[in-house]
Amino acid sequence: MAQDQIRRFFRVLDSAWGPQNWWPADSPLEMIVGAFLTQNTAWTNVEKALHNLRSANALSLAALRMIALPDLEQLIRPAGYFRQKSSRVKLFVGFVDNRYGGSLDRMFAEPTAKLRGELLALKGVGPETADSILLYAANHEVFVVDAYTRRIAERHGLLSADADYEEVRHLFESALTPLLENQAATAEQPAIPTEKRREPTHPPSSLSAASRSSAAQLFNEMHALIVEVGKNYCRKSEPACGQCPLGKFLVPSE
Repeated sequence: MAQDQIRRFFRVLDSAWGPQNWWPADSPLEMIVGAFLTQNTAWTNVEKALHNLRSANALSLAALRMIALPDLEQLIRPAGYFRQKSSRVKLFVGFVDNRYGGSLDRMFAEPTAKLRGELLALKGVGPETADSILLYAANHEVFVVDAYTRRIAERHGLLSADADYEEVRHLFESALTPLLENQAATAEQPAIPTEKRREPTHPPSSLSAASRSSAAQLFNEMHALIVEVGKNYCRKSEPACGQCPLGKFLVPSE
């Protein structure tokens, strides 16, 4: 059953690698800006753009509100599509100002479904970006589906290639939620000894170490683990299934 398999995936990856310290940001706003910047580019490019914004003291709502659009474009240029992304960041700041009086906390306090609908109505915000904001910045209990999630699930026969975003999201949420009842009782032996665990890609950040509900933390960890599988093993071309911790779950092709 697909849900059972997803739970096995989490147990094995969590045992092998442990916490991934995701999202690497010092504030919810930095995370949100990063979510816009990471669209259609590698995270290394996003880090360069975020460094520019920090150096210019431009990672606050007040600074983003006041900065001229051409100046913002130059700061985030390393992330690519800088004109488009600058406009979308500005639109988001205007949304927070107009709808929530410039308060992210007020925005985050909204019910998940309502806020999700509002975010999806913004230009440049698709389901993955909206759910990333909800989960990582606002600590709402939603699972983020990205290309890695879909690729891994398809290769393991957990869903069809034409499954839509909401179908994939609900599959993972429903599969992971039972783990909250008794994670200790369902844990498996580490696939890699604890002392030999690979160091996480990112050190702990203010945002990754923030307090959140058990469900939000579980969804956070699973998505981060999937990203690591996708980047290092379940690549679009030349997948390294033999070295992947999930390789043992693959059904041999006939």
